[in-house]
Formats: sequence, C-alpha cells, structure tokens
Amino acid sequence: MPGTRKLSRTTSHRKAMLNNLVTSLILNGRVETTLAKAKEVKPLADSLIDLAIKEKDNFETKEKIVSRAKLDKNGKKVKETKTSKNGNKYEVIVREVVKEEVKVDSASKLAARRKMFKTLNKVSDSKGNTIDLTEKLFNEIAPKYEAKGGYTRITKLVARHGDGADMAIIELI
Repeated sequence: MPGTRKLSRTTSHRKAMLNNLVTSLILNGRVETTLAKAKEVKPLADSLIDLAIKEKDNFETKEKIVSRAKLDKNGKKVKETKTSKNGNKYEVIVREVVKEEVKVDSASKLAARRKMFKTLNKVSDSKGNTIDLTEKLFNEIAPKYEAKGGYTRITKLVARHGDGADMAIIELI
C-alpha cells in the first residue's frame, strides 16, 4: 500500500494539483473538492501552518541606513536643476539619507520560507499585485492557531451528480 493516494495522475500532475489546492486553501480559507484530494491536502496544509507557527518570531530587527528619493507633500519626487561644467542644465532627483529598521530572518526562518515557496504558488489579486502567501502564513494564520493544533477540517458533502464522486469541503478552522 503506497504512502499517498495516486489520484489517477502522474507524479508531476498530482504534485501541481495538490500545490494548487493548498495555495487556494491558504488564500481563501476553504476549498470544495473530492474527499480523496481533501485527505491528501490536509497534511500538506497542516505542516505549512506548523512551520509558520514555529518560525513566526524568529527574526532580528536591525537598523540600516538607506538613501532614497525625497518626496514632496503630494508624494512626488523632488527635483532640482544643476548645471554641468560645460554649461548644460539637467534635472536631478534630490536624495535623502534615512535610518530604517529592517527585519532580518534567521537561517531557520529562511529555510521555512523557502519550503513554503516550494509548495505554494504565486497568486495575484484583481489589480495584478502579487499576494505573498508566506507573509500571510507568518503574520495572519500563525498567530491565530498558535495556542491550538488541528488547523484544518474536512466536512463530507453529498456525492457529485455527474460521476458520483464523494465530495468534501476542507477549511481552516
């Protein structure tokens, strides 16, 4: 007996499908799928949430000196006119030096983030902006489930009308 269900798919297709399901589950909080797929997605999602809980506070805050463009009250870059040695005039963006606090991940959190990147797919919202699901795991989901285990629930539904497949909803509790 194999350790995982093959779901009548090749290995690459099965992995891609399960990664898509885990990504949808993390993004939306619930997914309706067949019972066999839900049972395969549950340990993947639970392991990612476990990893996020374990590593969520594992970073250092460092002060960094950054040079950036100076902005006016409307948020536009401030420009000034300069004259070169040969008399040509040109506009230069005014820069300012600022001290800024930056979060630096520890080695184990970085490894956890890379494992999440391997499992989760890139997702964009309706405006085309990329949604960072690893940050969602670390900042939203991990604090929510920190005190308890059992992060997902599978609820059985009635069989699908067309082929009679057992259907289920897998959701974050």
